[in-house]
Amino acid sequence: MSVPPILGDRLRLPVIASPLFIISCPELVIAQSVSGIVGSFPSLNARPQPEFRNWLAQITDALAEHDAKNPDSPSAPFAVNLIVHKTNDRLHADLAVLEEFRVPIVITSLGALPAVNERIHDYGGIVLHDVINDSFARKAVDKGADGLIAVAAGAGGHAGKQSPFALIQEIRTWFDGPLALSGAITNGNAILAAQAVGADLAYIGSLFIATEEANAAAEYKRMMVDSTAADIVYSNLFTGVHGNYLRGSIEAAGLDPDSLPNSDPSAMNFATGGMTEAKAWRDIWGAGQGVGGVHAVRPTSTVVARLEAEYHSARERLALVPVG
Repeated sequence: MSVPPILGDRLRLPVIASPLFIISCPELVIAQSVSGIVGSFPSLNARPQPEFRNWLAQITDALAEHDAKNPDSPSAPFAVNLIVHKTNDRLHADLAVLEEFRVPIVITSLGALPAVNERIHDYGGIVLHDVINDSFARKAVDKGADGLIAVAAGAGGHAGKQSPFALIQEIRTWFDGPLALSGAITNGNAILAAQAVGADLAYIGSLFIATEEANAAAEYKRMMVDSTAADIVYSNLFTGVHGNYLRGSIEAAGLDPDSLPNSDPSAMNFATGGMTEAKAWRDIWGAGQGVGGVHAVRPTSTVVARLEAEYHSARERLALVPVG
């Protein structure tokens, strides 16, 4: 499997932190990248649009300062998520800022446009596109994506329904490029398992909601700690695309998690959230089925250090297992 140097050479762990709407902020991205994993955020988190440039300046300056002081342990690269959907009226303005800062990794979602990919390639960046099935994966690569993020069952926020085993298996029959796996990955064992099933990297989101740097309400972080997989509800009501959300937040909004109606995707604005009075991400909180692995609110550096220790322990343990 072919992985570009930017996704391997400077990573302590084969991990991309997923871009969390509203939650991912410069402080979180910097902490993730300094800890040795790819940090990321959605461009739409920086509001109003001119603030996007300020965020990129803050992140790039902080990482450059870290690298100057720590030449033996440089930061990992960071990524920005672009919503490539007709409702995102910021797309081209944000793309121009990405070009200005030459953001190394761009994660595209909810659409794939060859013209967008070409502009990113022109300045030397790579494009990873998130997909929920093999059909979308093929379309993304045909339109110029360099790599894929397989969003399998159990992932937080917008998520697919397929088993990671089935999804990775189908993609790997024809695609040899960079492939990340998302879905209930909250420990080092699961990172190694993602590689064992055929992915190059793990794509982790929910775990970083319960970090000190995350821009999430204290109640949200506490609910992450207190919840288990049984508290995850899969619905398309809030954005028009099926996703996983915390039962407690749905109940707090006055809705019955067990009797949610379906929504018309064509009536939704994917760039800003759903049309219900209780808005996705702000009031209805996303989380994946791996939430049971979140046990406390900790600094990002502590979370990554735990993942690293577990990952290497799992590798050592399996190396001792006799074959045959």
